[in-house]
Amino acid sequence: MRVVIWGTYDTGKPRVRILLRGLRENGVELIECHRELWGGIEDKSQLAGVFTKMRIFLRWLVAYPVLIWRYLRLPRHDVVLVGYLGHLDVLVLWLFARLRRVPVVWDTFLSLYDTVVNDRQLVSVRNPLARMLFAWEWLACRAADYVLLDTRAHADYFARTFGIPSEHTGNVLVGVEPEIFHPEVKKPVTTEGSLVILFYGQCIPLHGISTILQAAKAADSLPIHWILIGQGQEEQKIREMLQDTPSNNIEWIPWVPYKRLIEYIGHSDICLGIFGTSGKAGRVIPNKVFQVIACKKPLITRDSTAIRELLSPDMPGIYLVNPGDADALLAAVREFMEERPDLATISLYAGSVEEIQPSNIGKRLVRILTEIMVTKKFISK
Repeated sequence: MRVVIWGTYDTGKPRVRILLRGLRENGVELIECHRELWGGIEDKSQLAGVFTKMRIFLRWLVAYPVLIWRYLRLPRHDVVLVGYLGHLDVLVLWLFARLRRVPVVWDTFLSLYDTVVNDRQLVSVRNPLARMLFAWEWLACRAADYVLLDTRAHADYFARTFGIPSEHTGNVLVGVEPEIFHPEVKKPVTTEGSLVILFYGQCIPLHGISTILQAAKAADSLPIHWILIGQGQEEQKIREMLQDTPSNNIEWIPWVPYKRLIEYIGHSDICLGIFGTSGKAGRVIPNKVFQVIACKKPLITRDSTAIRELLSPDMPGIYLVNPGDADALLAAVREFMEERPDLATISLYAGSVEEIQPSNIGKRLVRILTEIMVTKKFISK
């Protein structure tokens, strides 16, 4: 199988790196046709300044003529894969892929409309920008022959919202980079006797950091050290919450290099996932969940249809709680404190760790691509 990965996809995102690695580990001949656009930009919704936005726009203008010219000169191939963030890429590619009679698989990964309007609530649903985003995504979904998401719940949302036939959607889990996230880092003696709870991620509504802070403040009398790592949209809100009722048990670190996160995971007793109440929060499984699983650390996160595609509340070390419920989060912490001695003797996530390795992520994607190649049913839509 020969696959072209095309566009301005963001190689800074684990999702992109894991998919490409997984394909290679499954024997796929991968041709990269890429122009860097997003280097150094973690949260694209927080782009600030006219010059920064103009620089990105100019990069886009230059990128597409080069990408199209390079694509038309590529050797014969079976499938074109458009990676994250490919909402504009897939529209630009559509005509040229049709000319070459090659199906386009778009790893959508997320909905801009859902993220901006429903999840982060940056604009109202009646705002013209919201309507433009919806129309853009509706059209992008039709420029692709197959729309790929991270969970089945997320794929079902796209099918319902944008009117895509279910057979034109599929899902492949995000997975983990095992050379970075592994269970070898141990907790140091200096934190012995105090429970260390770790959260890391962007300060966005999906993560529900205010719920974590409410639980932390309610547990102020307990021997618990809460570590929060992250910055972003709700940074000012978090700062105000910490200033209103200061706590010596809460440590906020704005930023930690990606490859150093393993140290904080290893030094913690239990890690936190997401607790947001939006629909999107119930449809996705964030990177950190896969990383915590790979490190074999206990996890507290919100219950959802998506998380149950990977984990079960019956699994040791897993605590699924109602979204936005600080009391439920604190109750899960107390339950973990009681079970902590027993969990120390158990190897957590026996089957899940293998499932999220790049080779297995790639294997599922290869099955999807093979079906598209064999049936050819998408190319004529």
